[in-house]
Amino acid sequence: MINTHRKIMPKTGTVKLLKHFQQSWQSQGIDVGRDSLNTILRTHNLLIRKRRRSIPKTTNSFHSFRRYADLINANKNEFIKPNQVWVSDITYIPIEGPNKWCYLFLITDIVSKKIVGYYLSGNMSTKSAINALSMAIETNRKNLDCLIHHSDRGIQYCSESYVSMLEKNNIQISMTQSGNPYDNAVAERINGILKHELIYPFGKMYSVDQARERTEKAIYTYNNLRTHMGVNFLTPTIAHQKDKQTIKINL
Repeated sequence: MINTHRKIMPKTGTVKLLKHFQQSWQSQGIDVGRDSLNTILRTHNLLIRKRRRSIPKTTNSFHSFRRYADLINANKNEFIKPNQVWVSDITYIPIEGPNKWCYLFLITDIVSKKIVGYYLSGNMSTKSAINALSMAIETNRKNLDCLIHHSDRGIQYCSESYVSMLEKNNIQISMTQSGNPYDNAVAERINGILKHELIYPFGKMYSVDQARERTEKAIYTYNNLRTHMGVNFLTPTIAHQKDKQTIKINL
């Protein structure tokens, strides 16, 4: 059953496997807890192992554009419903070939954990960031009141064209105040889930087009099939449809 489940989501860990299968196993008279399941996975070499590799730099904060204040972490705000805060980030996707890397621009709702906008590109241009933002705005246009857009201080997010688009849609602008990735922890976490659970396990990619196809499938799986602990084991799409969550996100 675990092997079948992991054909779709190869990096599903012990706790989520238990949450997903426990009721079914109990109905068959199989009593398995977290520790015993962990032992079973270890015995059959099914524990998830993480690998580290060299990575490209995706943030260039050395520019003359205005940097905005941090509206999220500085005030210890609490958020309880979707479309209160979006976090934006850029991550890398390795491909085989002369270019070596392509870049994924993501916009994620901080409460529902849903990826509301994205764009995969062979470069880190501001236009690519705007494409991701355009998708997010178009799919949530009726729910943008009091929305905060939070990002690092990279040149793409500080550029005149990107800031202008945020201001045109009355979206407040918030930025991290240091290079510490924990200042944008939700975005970093989503990056890791997509790459290490839903993209890398399916093998190497040899072009931007192939990476784009893989990424679209991964984001669909993440939003609609993968349950998330941070939203009480709902999928992000279902959590995003709720007017108010039963948990508060405190940054």
